[in-house]
Amino acid sequence: MPEISRFLGIIITMYFEEHNPSHFHVRYNEHRASIDIQTLNIIVGKLPAKVRGLVEEWAELHKEELLDMWDSKEFHKIEPLV
Repeated sequence: MPEISRFLGIIITMYFEEHNPSHFHVRYNEHRASIDIQTLNIIVGKLPAKVRGLVEEWAELHKEELLDMWDSKEFHKIEPLV
């Protein structure tokens, strides 16, 4: 599972042979979640509210890039939230 981005202890990854809807995975300490790229809703798992807000902010900035990556299956790193 390629790591797409890492910031503030948050690790963002994406599997390329997965099911729809388009989504990415988030790890933060013991917390895990899958986030729908279109809606930014949590599909599975749980994140602390502050972490969820940071992930949503990052994903909003890179939504098109995330969707392109999901569709093309071409991995590349995405800038972290600073």
